[in-house]
Amino acid sequence: MKKQSFLSILAASLIIASCGKNDKSAQAAGGAPQIKEYKTVTLQQESATLNSDFPASIQGQQNIEIRPRVEGYIDKIFVDEGAVVKAGQPLFKISAPEYEQQVRTATASIKSAQADVSSAKLAVNKVKPLVEKGIISKYDLESAQYTYESAMASLAQANAALVNAKVNLGYTTVTSPVNGVVGSIPFRLGSLVSSNTTEPLTTVSSIGNVYAYFAMNEKTLLNFTKDSGASLNQTIKSMPAVSLVLSDGSAYDEKGHIETVNGLINTETGTVNVRARFPNSKGIIRSGSSTTVRIPKEVKDGIIIPQSATFELQDKMFAVVLGKDGKTRNANITVLENTAGNYYVVTSGLQAGDEIVLEGVASLKEGTEIKAQKQSAETVYADLK
Repeated sequence: MKKQSFLSILAASLIIASCGKNDKSAQAAGGAPQIKEYKTVTLQQESATLNSDFPASIQGQQNIEIRPRVEGYIDKIFVDEGAVVKAGQPLFKISAPEYEQQVRTATASIKSAQADVSSAKLAVNKVKPLVEKGIISKYDLESAQYTYESAMASLAQANAALVNAKVNLGYTTVTSPVNGVVGSIPFRLGSLVSSNTTEPLTTVSSIGNVYAYFAMNEKTLLNFTKDSGASLNQTIKSMPAVSLVLSDGSAYDEKGHIETVNGLINTETGTVNVRARFPNSKGIIRSGSSTTVRIPKEVKDGIIIPQSATFELQDKMFAVVLGKDGKTRNANITVLENTAGNYYVVTSGLQAGDEIVLEGVASLKEGTEIKAQKQSAETVYADLK
């Protein structure tokens, strides 16, 4: 028993000694912390285009209410809602028989007046030689001439009445004053309408050009003006062409220009109303559409970094700078509100020549020693070009 106990203790001692030796070997082989490798890039000045997006509503260049000038019943409707019409194209026909009767009456009056003129002229021609021969007095010639002039005046009145009657009759056909798109039609065949009807027959929106109306806050407006160093009117004239993003997210293929900025700031919202004009030769954009106006702004020779190279902590933004000693340093940075795609434009905290870590920065502790896997600027900023 004593011999077996001694052997057990000896075996246990050998096992413990062996384990201790293995632990020391493992510590000697891999106990030292390994230096991890991170992608980095050396900053240099870059250029980019920043886009500012503003929700906008579209209105036609002209939204014209179509109203009747005469009273009558709608006899025909030549167009449907949403139809594209040309200037002068008939829209409605109003039944007003009295105007047709006025034309007939005026035409008959002209014929009667023409007969009176012919009769008066014959009387003048008949009396004139008799007066010259002294057979009758000059008074008779003057009287005949006055009758002739009166007949001519009556003819002129009859002609004027016919013109007026035809104009009124022309009002029974309501035409489009401009090229555009027909809006809603609240009336139907047989409806009684007049110039005093509250609701218009329809609205025609001229969409050869369209206006995009949007609001810009005071700070953004100030930035546009301040950066240009010119007056607001000069800034508007010198602004680059703006683009339009349609409701389906696609870009409209024609560029527009900002034309006006309201001079008054809305005290309730802190914004100003802005109007941009876009050509609409194909009639794609309709009045009332919801779109987005995109205003570009060029940044030249700026410090631009990928968004993946930043992290936020307590409402502050940081980038990780790699020092010459191979250790990291957290740099507090400020950036512009507008982004250049997946990139930030840095206004403070970094400068050209700084080497920053591109990925995994949120988990890096300050002062960590890392191995730099340097990336070329062409690779890092490929999406920016």
